[in-house]
Amino acid sequence: MLRRRQILQLLLRHRNSGVFSSIQLDPNLPPAARGQSQGSPTQFVTDLEALGTTFVKLGQLLSTRPDMLPPEYLAALERMQEKVAPVPVEQLIAVVESELGAPVNKLFLVFDPVPLGCASIAQVHRAVLRDGREVAVKVQKPDVAAQLRSDLGVLRSFASAADRFTRVGRRVRLSDWLAEFSRTLRMELDYEAEAGNLQRFGQHLAPYPELWVPQPILDLCSKRVLTLELVGGVRVDAIPQVRRTEQSMDPLAAALVRGYLDQIFVHGEIHADPHPGNLRVTADNRLAIFDLGMVAHVPPRLRERLLKVLFAAIDGRGEEVADEIIAISTRLEDFEEERYLRETGQMIARYAAISSMSEGQVVLEVVRIATFCGLRTPPELSVLGKALLNLENVCHHLSPELDLRRIVERQLQSVLRARLKKTFSQANVASEMIELQLLARQGPRRVSEILGLLAENRLQMKVTGLEESRLMENIQKVANRVAAGLITSALLLSSAMLMRIESRWSLFGYPVVAMVLLMIAVVIALGLIISSLLFDRRSSADEREERGLR
Repeated sequence: MLRRRQILQLLLRHRNSGVFSSIQLDPNLPPAARGQSQGSPTQFVTDLEALGTTFVKLGQLLSTRPDMLPPEYLAALERMQEKVAPVPVEQLIAVVESELGAPVNKLFLVFDPVPLGCASIAQVHRAVLRDGREVAVKVQKPDVAAQLRSDLGVLRSFASAADRFTRVGRRVRLSDWLAEFSRTLRMELDYEAEAGNLQRFGQHLAPYPELWVPQPILDLCSKRVLTLELVGGVRVDAIPQVRRTEQSMDPLAAALVRGYLDQIFVHGEIHADPHPGNLRVTADNRLAIFDLGMVAHVPPRLRERLLKVLFAAIDGRGEEVADEIIAISTRLEDFEEERYLRETGQMIARYAAISSMSEGQVVLEVVRIATFCGLRTPPELSVLGKALLNLENVCHHLSPELDLRRIVERQLQSVLRARLKKTFSQANVASEMIELQLLARQGPRRVSEILGLLAENRLQMKVTGLEESRLMENIQKVANRVAAGLITSALLLSSAMLMRIESRWSLFGYPVVAMVLLMIAVVIALGLIISSLLFDRRSSADEREERGLR
Protein backbone atom coordinates (compact mmCIF):
# COMPACT_ATOMS: atom_id res chain seq x y z
CA MET A 1 0.00 0.00 0.00
CA LEU A 2 2.88 2.36 0.80
CA ARG A 3 4.45 1.64 -2.59
CA ARG A 4 1.19 2.39 -4.39
CA ARG A 5 0.91 5.72 -2.55
CA GLN A 6 4.51 6.67 -3.45
CA ILE A 7 3.87 5.96 -7.15
CA LEU A 8 0.61 7.90 -7.08
CA GLN A 9 2.40 10.88 -5.51
CA LEU A 10 4.95 10.77 -8.35
CA LEU A 11 2.21 10.81 -11.00
CA LEU A 12 0.29 13.61 -9.30
CA ARG A 13 3.39 15.78 -8.84
CA HIS A 14 4.15 15.65 -12.57
CA ARG A 15 0.58 15.44 -13.88
CA ASN A 16 0.71 18.78 -15.76
CA SER A 17 4.24 18.53 -17.10
CA GLY A 18 3.58 16.44 -20.21
CA VAL A 19 4.68 13.21 -18.52
CA PHE A 20 2.15 10.53 -19.60
CA SER A 21 -0.40 13.23 -20.35
CA SER A 22 0.26 15.18 -23.55
CA ILE A 23 2.72 15.38 -26.41
CA GLN A 24 3.59 18.66 -28.10
CA LEU A 25 4.52 18.57 -31.76
CA ASP A 26 6.82 21.59 -31.53
CA PRO A 27 9.94 20.61 -29.56
CA ASN A 28 10.88 24.30 -29.18
CA LEU A 29 7.67 25.08 -27.29
CA PRO A 30 8.59 26.43 -23.82
CA PRO A 31 7.70 24.18 -20.87
CA ALA A 32 5.40 26.89 -19.49
CA ALA A 33 3.13 26.40 -22.50
CA ARG A 34 2.48 22.81 -21.42
CA GLY A 35 1.11 23.82 -18.05
CA GLN A 36 2.58 24.44 -14.64
CA SER A 37 3.17 21.70 -12.06
CA GLN A 38 5.07 21.13 -8.89
CA GLY A 39 7.56 18.93 -10.72
CA SER A 40 10.41 19.60 -13.11
CA PRO A 41 12.60 17.36 -15.30
CA THR A 42 15.32 17.30 -12.62
CA GLN A 43 12.78 16.59 -9.89
CA PHE A 44 11.25 13.80 -12.00
CA VAL A 45 14.64 12.08 -12.32
CA THR A 46 15.30 12.54 -8.59
CA ASP A 47 11.91 11.02 -7.75
CA LEU A 48 12.56 8.01 -9.98
CA GLU A 49 15.97 7.44 -8.39
CA ALA A 50 14.44 7.67 -4.90
CA LEU A 51 11.90 4.93 -5.75
CA GLY A 52 14.70 2.45 -6.39
CA THR A 53 15.80 -0.14 -8.94
CA THR A 54 12.57 -0.64 -10.89
CA PHE A 55 12.09 3.07 -11.47
CA VAL A 56 15.72 3.70 -12.42
CA LYS A 57 15.27 1.06 -15.14
CA LEU A 58 11.90 2.59 -16.02
CA GLY A 59 13.57 5.97 -16.47
CA GLN A 60 16.25 4.46 -18.71
CA LEU A 61 13.55 2.93 -20.91
CA LEU A 62 11.48 6.13 -20.90
CA SER A 63 14.48 7.97 -22.31
CA THR A 64 13.88 6.03 -25.55
CA ARG A 65 10.26 7.25 -25.87
CA PRO A 66 9.88 10.73 -27.40
CA ASP A 67 6.24 9.80 -27.99
CA MET A 68 5.59 9.73 -24.23
CA LEU A 69 7.76 12.49 -22.74
CA PRO A 70 8.59 16.10 -23.65
CA PRO A 71 12.16 16.85 -24.89
CA GLU A 72 13.37 18.43 -21.64
CA TYR A 73 12.39 15.29 -19.70
CA LEU A 74 14.18 13.07 -22.21
CA ALA A 75 17.32 15.18 -21.78
CA ALA A 76 17.11 14.89 -17.99
CA LEU A 77 16.66 11.11 -18.15
CA GLU A 78 19.75 10.86 -20.34
CA ARG A 79 21.76 12.18 -17.38
CA MET A 80 20.23 9.75 -14.90
CA GLN A 81 22.87 8.08 -12.74
CA GLU A 82 22.46 5.08 -10.46
CA LYS A 83 23.68 6.26 -7.06
CA VAL A 84 23.78 2.94 -5.26
CA ALA A 85 25.72 2.03 -2.15
CA PRO A 86 27.67 -1.24 -2.44
CA VAL A 87 26.27 -4.38 -0.86
CA PRO A 88 28.48 -6.11 1.75
CA VAL A 89 30.69 -8.59 -0.05
CA GLU A 90 29.62 -11.41 2.29
CA GLN A 91 26.08 -11.29 0.88
CA LEU A 92 27.37 -11.51 -2.69
CA ILE A 93 29.73 -14.36 -1.85
CA ALA A 94 26.72 -16.25 -0.49
CA VAL A 95 24.92 -15.73 -3.81
CA VAL A 96 27.97 -16.93 -5.79
CA GLU A 97 28.40 -20.05 -3.68
CA SER A 98 24.67 -20.83 -3.82
CA GLU A 99 24.50 -20.40 -7.61
CA LEU A 100 27.76 -22.14 -8.55
CA GLY A 101 27.64 -24.83 -5.86
CA ALA A 102 31.16 -24.43 -4.43
CA PRO A 103 33.07 -22.15 -2.04
CA VAL A 104 34.50 -18.98 -3.56
CA ASN A 105 38.07 -19.95 -2.58
CA LYS A 106 37.65 -23.15 -4.61
CA LEU A 107 36.19 -21.36 -7.63
CA PHE A 108 38.70 -18.48 -7.77
CA LEU A 109 42.31 -18.04 -6.81
CA VAL A 110 41.54 -14.42 -5.81
CA PHE A 111 38.18 -12.68 -5.23
CA ASP A 112 38.65 -8.95 -4.63
CA PRO A 113 36.23 -7.73 -1.91
CA VAL A 114 36.34 -4.16 -3.27
CA PRO A 115 33.77 -3.80 -6.11
CA LEU A 116 34.78 -2.57 -9.57
CA GLY A 117 31.32 -1.17 -10.07
CA CYS A 118 27.95 -1.06 -8.34
CA ALA A 119 24.54 -0.71 -10.00
CA SER A 120 20.96 -1.12 -8.83
CA ILE A 121 20.67 -4.77 -9.92
CA ALA A 122 24.22 -6.11 -9.73
CA GLN A 123 27.69 -5.56 -8.36
CA VAL A 124 30.94 -6.40 -10.20
CA HIS A 125 34.11 -7.74 -8.52
CA ARG A 126 37.52 -8.54 -9.95
CA ALA A 127 38.70 -12.13 -9.56
CA VAL A 128 41.52 -14.41 -10.75
CA LEU A 129 40.89 -17.91 -12.05
CA ARG A 130 42.95 -20.95 -11.09
CA ASP A 131 44.78 -20.73 -14.43
CA GLY A 132 45.79 -17.10 -13.74
CA ARG A 133 43.29 -15.34 -16.01
CA GLU A 134 41.74 -12.15 -14.68
CA VAL A 135 37.94 -12.04 -14.83
CA ALA A 136 35.06 -9.84 -13.77
CA VAL A 137 32.32 -11.47 -11.70
CA LYS A 138 28.91 -9.83 -12.00
CA VAL A 139 26.65 -10.87 -9.11
CA GLN A 140 22.96 -10.09 -8.81
CA LYS A 141 22.02 -8.50 -5.50
CA PRO A 142 19.90 -10.51 -3.06
CA ASP A 143 16.11 -9.93 -3.14
CA VAL A 144 16.30 -7.54 -6.12
CA ALA A 145 14.17 -9.84 -8.31
CA ALA A 146 11.38 -10.01 -5.70
CA GLN A 147 11.31 -6.19 -5.41
CA LEU A 148 11.09 -5.82 -9.19
CA ARG A 149 8.18 -8.27 -9.42
CA SER A 150 6.30 -6.43 -6.64
CA ASP A 151 6.80 -3.02 -8.27
CA LEU A 152 5.74 -4.29 -11.68
CA GLY A 153 2.52 -5.66 -10.20
CA VAL A 154 1.65 -2.19 -8.87
CA LEU A 155 2.57 -0.52 -12.17
CA ARG A 156 0.32 -2.91 -14.12
CA SER A 157 -2.76 -1.71 -12.24
CA PHE A 158 -1.89 1.94 -12.99
CA ALA A 159 -1.19 1.17 -16.66
CA SER A 160 -4.48 -0.69 -17.06
CA ALA A 161 -6.43 2.25 -15.60
CA ALA A 162 -4.52 4.72 -17.79
CA ASP A 163 -5.30 2.72 -20.95
CA ARG A 164 -8.97 2.81 -20.08
CA PHE A 165 -9.43 6.41 -19.00
CA THR A 166 -6.64 8.59 -20.50
CA ARG A 167 -5.86 9.81 -23.99
CA VAL A 168 -2.16 8.94 -23.82
CA GLY A 169 -3.06 5.45 -22.58
CA ARG A 170 -5.23 4.82 -25.62
CA ARG A 171 -2.51 6.15 -27.91
CA VAL A 172 0.52 4.39 -26.46
CA ARG A 173 -1.13 1.34 -24.83
CA LEU A 174 0.77 1.59 -21.57
CA SER A 175 -0.12 -2.00 -20.62
CA ASP A 176 1.59 -3.33 -23.76
CA TRP A 177 4.57 -1.03 -23.18
CA LEU A 178 4.83 -2.16 -19.56
CA ALA A 179 4.68 -5.81 -20.65
CA GLU A 180 7.61 -5.13 -22.99
CA PHE A 181 9.45 -3.41 -20.13
CA SER A 182 8.81 -6.46 -17.91
CA ARG A 183 10.24 -8.79 -20.56
CA THR A 184 13.32 -6.58 -20.87
CA LEU A 185 13.84 -6.63 -17.10
CA ARG A 186 13.44 -10.41 -16.95
CA MET A 187 16.10 -10.75 -19.64
CA GLU A 188 18.40 -8.40 -17.75
CA LEU A 189 17.95 -10.49 -14.59
CA ASP A 190 18.91 -13.69 -16.45
CA TYR A 191 22.72 -13.70 -16.71
CA GLU A 192 22.69 -16.93 -18.72
CA ALA A 193 20.85 -14.99 -21.44
CA GLU A 194 23.46 -12.21 -21.20
CA ALA A 195 26.24 -14.80 -21.56
CA GLY A 196 24.53 -15.97 -24.76
CA ASN A 197 24.35 -12.35 -25.98
CA LEU A 198 28.09 -11.94 -25.36
CA GLN A 199 28.85 -15.09 -27.37
CA ARG A 200 26.62 -14.11 -30.30
CA PHE A 201 27.89 -10.52 -30.44
CA GLY A 202 31.46 -11.83 -30.30
CA GLN A 203 30.78 -14.06 -33.32
CA HIS A 204 28.87 -11.43 -35.27
CA LEU A 205 31.48 -8.70 -34.68
CA ALA A 206 34.43 -10.99 -35.40
CA PRO A 207 34.89 -9.48 -38.92
CA TYR A 208 35.81 -6.20 -37.20
CA PRO A 209 39.20 -6.64 -35.46
CA GLU A 210 38.90 -3.14 -33.97
CA LEU A 211 36.04 -4.39 -31.77
CA TRP A 212 36.31 -6.83 -28.88
CA VAL A 213 33.49 -8.48 -26.93
CA PRO A 214 34.76 -10.13 -23.70
CA GLN A 215 33.62 -13.74 -23.60
CA PRO A 216 31.90 -15.44 -20.66
CA ILE A 217 33.43 -18.30 -18.68
CA LEU A 218 30.42 -20.60 -19.06
CA ASP A 219 31.38 -22.99 -16.25
CA LEU A 220 31.20 -20.05 -13.84
CA CYS A 221 27.91 -18.57 -15.06
CA SER A 222 24.35 -19.03 -13.80
CA LYS A 223 21.11 -17.06 -13.77
CA ARG A 224 22.45 -14.72 -11.05
CA VAL A 225 26.23 -14.89 -11.62
CA LEU A 226 28.11 -13.89 -14.79
CA THR A 227 31.86 -14.42 -15.07
CA LEU A 228 33.58 -12.92 -18.11
CA GLU A 229 37.01 -11.77 -19.27
CA LEU A 230 38.15 -8.66 -17.42
CA VAL A 231 37.92 -5.48 -19.49
CA GLY A 232 40.69 -2.96 -18.95
CA GLY A 233 41.03 0.41 -20.58
CA VAL A 234 39.60 3.92 -20.64
CA ARG A 235 35.99 4.99 -21.03
CA VAL A 236 35.36 6.52 -24.44
CA ASP A 237 34.33 9.81 -22.82
CA ALA A 238 37.56 10.00 -20.77
CA ILE A 239 40.27 9.45 -23.40
CA PRO A 240 43.28 11.74 -22.73
CA GLN A 241 44.03 14.28 -25.43
CA VAL A 242 47.64 13.06 -25.55
CA ARG A 243 46.47 9.61 -26.60
CA ARG A 244 44.26 11.08 -29.30
CA THR A 245 47.29 12.75 -30.88
CA GLU A 246 49.26 9.49 -30.78
CA GLN A 247 46.48 7.12 -31.90
CA SER A 248 43.63 7.91 -34.27
CA MET A 249 40.21 6.91 -32.95
CA ASP A 250 38.56 7.14 -36.39
CA PRO A 251 38.92 3.38 -37.14
CA LEU A 252 37.28 2.48 -33.82
CA ALA A 253 34.30 4.79 -34.38
CA ALA A 254 33.80 3.63 -37.98
CA ALA A 255 34.06 -0.06 -37.01
CA LEU A 256 31.56 0.45 -34.18
CA VAL A 257 28.95 1.97 -36.50
CA ARG A 258 29.48 -0.67 -39.20
CA GLY A 259 29.41 -3.54 -36.72
CA TYR A 260 26.25 -2.35 -34.98
CA LEU A 261 24.40 -1.77 -38.26
CA ASP A 262 25.31 -5.34 -39.25
CA GLN A 263 24.11 -6.57 -35.89
CA ILE A 264 20.77 -4.78 -36.27
CA PHE A 265 19.86 -5.36 -39.91
CA VAL A 266 21.65 -8.63 -40.70
CA HIS A 267 21.37 -10.50 -37.40
CA GLY A 268 18.26 -8.76 -36.03
CA GLU A 269 19.58 -7.79 -32.59
CA ILE A 270 19.71 -4.28 -31.13
CA HIS A 271 21.95 -3.53 -28.16
CA ALA A 272 19.64 -0.95 -26.64
CA ASP A 273 22.21 0.67 -24.38
CA PRO A 274 25.62 1.26 -26.07
CA HIS A 275 26.44 4.30 -23.94
CA PRO A 276 30.00 5.43 -23.03
CA GLY A 277 29.91 3.55 -19.72
CA ASN A 278 29.60 0.23 -21.57
CA LEU A 279 32.57 0.83 -23.88
CA ARG A 280 36.31 0.94 -23.16
CA VAL A 281 39.33 1.72 -25.32
CA THR A 282 41.90 -0.95 -24.44
CA ALA A 283 45.67 -0.66 -24.26
CA ASP A 284 46.04 -2.34 -27.68
CA ASN A 285 43.69 0.29 -29.20
CA ARG A 286 40.60 -1.88 -29.52
CA LEU A 287 37.07 -0.98 -28.47
CA ALA A 288 35.70 -3.34 -25.80
CA ILE A 289 31.90 -3.78 -25.70
CA PHE A 290 30.20 -5.30 -22.65
CA ASP A 291 27.04 -5.14 -20.50
CA LEU A 292 24.78 -6.76 -23.10
CA GLY A 293 21.80 -7.48 -20.85
CA MET A 294 19.38 -5.24 -22.78
CA VAL A 295 19.17 -6.69 -26.29
CA ALA A 296 16.03 -6.32 -28.42
CA HIS A 297 15.27 -8.87 -31.15
CA VAL A 298 13.79 -7.66 -34.45
CA PRO A 299 11.80 -10.07 -36.71
CA PRO A 300 12.99 -10.36 -40.34
CA ARG A 301 10.00 -8.61 -41.94
CA LEU A 302 10.17 -5.65 -39.54
CA ARG A 303 13.92 -5.54 -40.10
CA GLU A 304 13.34 -5.07 -43.84
CA ARG A 305 10.87 -2.26 -43.18
CA LEU A 306 13.26 -0.45 -40.85
CA LEU A 307 16.04 -0.76 -43.41
CA LYS A 308 13.75 0.79 -46.05
CA VAL A 309 12.94 3.64 -43.66
CA LEU A 310 16.62 4.50 -43.20
CA PHE A 311 17.38 4.24 -46.93
CA ALA A 312 14.44 6.51 -47.78
CA ALA A 313 15.44 9.01 -45.07
CA ILE A 314 19.04 9.19 -46.31
CA ASP A 315 17.76 9.80 -49.87
CA GLY A 316 15.32 12.48 -48.62
CA ARG A 317 12.20 10.57 -49.72
CA GLY A 318 9.79 11.76 -47.02
CA GLU A 319 6.62 10.22 -48.48
CA GLU A 320 8.24 6.79 -48.65
CA VAL A 321 9.38 7.10 -45.03
CA ALA A 322 5.83 7.98 -43.98
CA ASP A 323 4.34 5.08 -45.98
CA GLU A 324 6.73 2.55 -44.46
CA ILE A 325 6.03 3.79 -40.92
CA ILE A 326 2.27 3.55 -41.52
CA ALA A 327 2.76 0.01 -42.79
CA ILE A 328 4.35 -1.19 -39.53
CA SER A 329 2.22 0.89 -37.15
CA THR A 330 -1.33 0.91 -35.78
CA ARG A 331 -3.72 3.65 -36.85
CA LEU A 332 -5.77 5.05 -33.98
CA GLU A 333 -9.24 6.53 -34.17
CA ASP A 334 -8.00 10.12 -34.49
CA PHE A 335 -5.18 9.42 -36.97
CA GLU A 336 -4.55 12.57 -39.05
CA GLU A 337 -2.99 11.09 -42.17
CA GLU A 338 -2.58 14.30 -44.16
CA ARG A 339 -0.92 16.09 -41.26
CA TYR A 340 1.34 13.10 -40.58
CA LEU A 341 2.46 12.92 -44.22
CA ARG A 342 3.11 16.67 -44.32
CA GLU A 343 5.05 16.83 -41.03
CA THR A 344 7.12 13.74 -41.83
CA GLY A 345 7.93 15.01 -45.31
CA GLN A 346 9.06 18.38 -43.94
CA MET A 347 11.20 16.73 -41.26
CA ILE A 348 12.92 14.40 -43.77
CA ALA A 349 13.55 17.39 -46.05
CA ARG A 350 15.26 19.19 -43.12
CA TYR A 351 17.36 16.09 -42.45
CA ALA A 352 18.45 15.92 -46.09
CA ALA A 353 19.40 19.61 -46.03
CA ILE A 354 21.02 19.84 -42.56
CA SER A 355 24.12 17.72 -42.12
CA SER A 356 24.10 18.17 -38.32
CA MET A 357 20.85 16.18 -37.93
CA SER A 358 21.65 12.54 -37.16
CA GLU A 359 19.90 9.30 -38.09
CA GLY A 360 18.99 8.59 -34.47
CA GLN A 361 17.33 11.99 -34.14
CA VAL A 362 15.40 11.36 -37.35
CA VAL A 363 14.03 8.01 -36.14
CA LEU A 364 12.98 9.43 -32.75
CA GLU A 365 11.44 12.46 -34.45
CA VAL A 366 9.44 10.14 -36.72
CA VAL A 367 8.12 8.36 -33.62
CA ARG A 368 7.14 11.63 -31.95
CA ILE A 369 5.32 12.98 -35.01
CA ALA A 370 3.52 9.66 -35.52
CA THR A 371 2.28 9.59 -31.93
CA PHE A 372 1.09 13.19 -32.09
CA CYS A 373 -0.88 12.44 -35.27
CA GLY A 374 -2.56 9.31 -33.86
CA LEU A 375 -0.25 6.55 -35.11
CA ARG A 376 1.11 3.97 -32.66
CA THR A 377 4.58 2.87 -33.78
CA PRO A 378 6.20 -0.47 -32.82
CA PRO A 379 8.53 -0.31 -29.79
CA GLU A 380 11.46 -1.59 -31.90
CA LEU A 381 11.45 1.72 -33.78
CA SER A 382 12.08 3.71 -30.59
CA VAL A 383 14.78 1.25 -29.48
CA LEU A 384 16.48 1.61 -32.88
CA GLY A 385 16.40 5.40 -32.64
CA LYS A 386 17.85 5.38 -29.12
CA ALA A 387 20.57 2.87 -30.09
CA LEU A 388 21.59 4.99 -33.10
CA LEU A 389 21.60 8.12 -30.94
CA ASN A 390 23.84 6.42 -28.35
CA LEU A 391 26.17 5.23 -31.11
CA GLU A 392 26.42 8.76 -32.47
CA ASN A 393 27.22 10.05 -28.99
CA VAL A 394 29.98 7.45 -28.55
CA CYS A 395 31.42 8.21 -31.99
CA HIS A 396 31.43 11.93 -31.19
CA HIS A 397 33.54 11.20 -28.09
CA LEU A 398 35.88 8.99 -30.12
CA SER A 399 36.18 11.11 -33.25
CA PRO A 400 34.29 14.42 -33.36
CA GLU A 401 35.25 15.11 -36.99
CA LEU A 402 34.09 11.76 -38.39
CA ASP A 403 31.46 11.93 -41.17
CA LEU A 404 28.97 9.49 -39.70
CA ARG A 405 26.30 10.00 -42.34
CA ARG A 406 28.65 8.83 -45.10
CA ILE A 407 29.67 5.75 -43.07
CA VAL A 408 26.03 4.89 -42.30
CA GLU A 409 25.03 5.23 -45.96
CA ARG A 410 27.87 3.03 -47.21
CA GLN A 411 27.30 0.40 -44.53
CA LEU A 412 23.56 0.23 -45.21
CA GLN A 413 24.39 -0.50 -48.85
CA SER A 414 26.74 -3.23 -47.67
CA VAL A 415 24.01 -4.61 -45.37
CA LEU A 416 21.59 -4.68 -48.30
CA ARG A 417 24.08 -6.67 -50.38
CA ALA A 418 24.61 -9.07 -47.46
CA ARG A 419 20.85 -9.55 -47.09
CA LEU A 420 20.46 -10.21 -50.82
CA LYS A 421 23.29 -12.72 -50.64
CA LYS A 422 21.62 -14.38 -47.67
CA THR A 423 18.40 -14.86 -49.65
CA PHE A 424 20.33 -17.11 -52.04
CA SER A 425 21.66 -19.35 -49.29
CA GLN A 426 21.21 -23.10 -49.67
CA ALA A 427 18.46 -23.22 -47.03
CA ASN A 428 16.42 -20.45 -48.69
CA VAL A 429 16.87 -21.89 -52.18
CA ALA A 430 15.83 -25.34 -50.92
CA SER A 431 12.71 -23.84 -49.30
CA GLU A 432 11.74 -22.06 -52.52
CA MET A 433 12.30 -25.25 -54.53
CA ILE A 434 9.93 -27.13 -52.21
CA GLU A 435 7.28 -24.43 -52.77
CA LEU A 436 7.74 -24.67 -56.54
CA GLN A 437 7.47 -28.46 -56.34
CA LEU A 438 4.18 -28.20 -54.45
CA LEU A 439 2.88 -25.66 -56.99
CA ALA A 440 3.81 -27.92 -59.91
CA ARG A 441 2.20 -30.93 -58.25
CA GLN A 442 -1.04 -29.32 -57.07
CA GLY A 443 -1.46 -26.56 -59.68
CA PRO A 444 -3.10 -28.63 -62.47
CA ARG A 445 -5.59 -30.21 -60.06
CA ARG A 446 -6.55 -26.82 -58.59
CA VAL A 447 -7.06 -25.30 -62.07
CA SER A 448 -9.19 -28.32 -63.07
CA GLU A 449 -11.38 -27.89 -59.95
CA ILE A 450 -11.92 -24.17 -60.66
CA LEU A 451 -12.83 -24.84 -64.30
CA GLY A 452 -15.23 -27.57 -63.21
CA LEU A 453 -17.02 -25.23 -60.81
CA LEU A 454 -17.25 -22.58 -63.54
CA ALA A 455 -18.72 -25.06 -66.01
CA GLU A 456 -21.37 -26.17 -63.48
CA ASN A 457 -22.10 -22.58 -62.42
CA ARG A 458 -21.22 -23.43 -58.80
CA LEU A 459 -18.29 -21.00 -58.29
CA GLN A 460 -18.86 -18.82 -55.23
CA MET A 461 -16.94 -15.85 -53.92
CA LYS A 462 -16.93 -15.10 -50.22
CA VAL A 463 -16.34 -11.52 -49.00
CA THR A 464 -15.12 -12.06 -45.48
CA GLY A 465 -15.62 -8.51 -44.26
CA LEU A 466 -19.40 -8.60 -44.89
CA GLU A 467 -19.80 -11.75 -42.81
CA GLU A 468 -17.72 -10.65 -39.83
CA SER A 469 -19.48 -11.18 -36.51
CA ARG A 470 -18.60 -7.62 -35.46
CA LEU A 471 -20.39 -6.18 -38.50
CA MET A 472 -23.51 -8.25 -37.84
CA GLU A 473 -23.35 -7.30 -34.16
CA ASN A 474 -23.20 -3.59 -35.03
CA ILE A 475 -26.13 -3.89 -37.46
CA GLN A 476 -28.14 -5.68 -34.77
CA LYS A 477 -27.21 -2.95 -32.28
CA VAL A 478 -28.47 -0.23 -34.66
CA ALA A 479 -31.72 -2.15 -35.22
CA ASN A 480 -32.22 -2.52 -31.47
CA ARG A 481 -31.63 1.20 -30.95
CA VAL A 482 -34.15 2.11 -33.66
CA ALA A 483 -36.73 -0.29 -32.23
CA ALA A 484 -36.18 1.05 -28.69
CA GLY A 485 -36.56 4.62 -29.99
CA LEU A 486 -39.86 3.77 -31.72
CA ILE A 487 -41.17 2.05 -28.60
CA THR A 488 -40.19 5.06 -26.48
CA SER A 489 -41.98 7.40 -28.87
CA ALA A 490 -45.11 5.22 -28.82
CA LEU A 491 -45.09 5.08 -25.01
CA LEU A 492 -44.73 8.87 -24.74
CA LEU A 493 -47.56 9.44 -27.23
CA SER A 494 -49.80 6.93 -25.47
CA SER A 495 -49.15 8.45 -22.05
CA ALA A 496 -49.90 11.94 -23.38
CA MET A 497 -53.25 10.75 -24.82
CA LEU A 498 -54.19 8.87 -21.62
CA MET A 499 -53.53 11.98 -19.50
CA ARG A 500 -56.89 13.40 -20.68
CA ILE A 501 -58.89 10.32 -19.69
CA GLU A 502 -60.35 10.32 -16.19
CA SER A 503 -59.51 7.33 -13.99
CA ARG A 504 -60.42 6.05 -10.53
CA TRP A 505 -56.69 5.68 -9.70
CA SER A 506 -54.43 8.68 -10.03
CA LEU A 507 -50.82 9.57 -9.25
CA PHE A 508 -49.78 13.23 -8.79
CA GLY A 509 -53.20 14.12 -10.18
CA TYR A 510 -52.80 12.11 -13.39
CA PRO A 511 -54.07 8.65 -14.37
CA VAL A 512 -51.83 5.86 -13.03
CA VAL A 513 -51.64 4.04 -16.37
CA ALA A 514 -50.47 7.22 -18.12
CA MET A 515 -47.81 7.88 -15.45
CA VAL A 516 -46.54 4.28 -15.62
CA LEU A 517 -46.19 4.48 -19.41
CA LEU A 518 -44.39 7.83 -19.06
CA MET A 519 -41.88 6.45 -16.51
CA ILE A 520 -41.17 3.39 -18.70
CA ALA A 521 -40.51 5.68 -21.67
CA VAL A 522 -38.20 7.91 -19.58
CA VAL A 523 -36.20 4.89 -18.32
CA ILE A 524 -35.75 3.50 -21.85
CA ALA A 525 -34.75 6.93 -23.20
CA LEU A 526 -32.19 7.46 -20.41
CA GLY A 527 -30.79 3.98 -21.03
CA LEU A 528 -30.31 4.78 -24.73
CA ILE A 529 -28.58 8.09 -23.96
CA ILE A 530 -26.24 6.62 -21.33
CA SER A 531 -25.38 3.65 -23.56
CA SER A 532 -24.57 5.98 -26.48
CA LEU A 533 -22.39 8.29 -24.40
CA LEU A 534 -20.44 5.66 -22.46
CA PHE A 535 -20.03 2.68 -24.77
CA ASP A 536 -20.28 3.79 -28.40
CA ARG A 537 -17.13 5.98 -28.36
CA ARG A 538 -15.03 3.33 -26.61
CA SER A 539 -16.08 0.53 -28.98
CA SER A 540 -15.56 2.74 -32.03
CA ALA A 541 -12.06 3.62 -30.80
CA ASP A 542 -11.21 -0.07 -30.51
CA GLU A 543 -12.69 -0.90 -33.91
CA ARG A 544 -10.96 1.93 -35.75
CA GLU A 545 -7.46 0.87 -34.79
CA GLU A 546 -6.00 -0.54 -37.97
CA ARG A 547 -2.70 -2.21 -38.59
CA GLY A 548 -1.05 -3.06 -41.87
CA LEU A 549 -0.39 -1.74 -45.35
CA ARG A 550 -2.31 1.15 -46.78
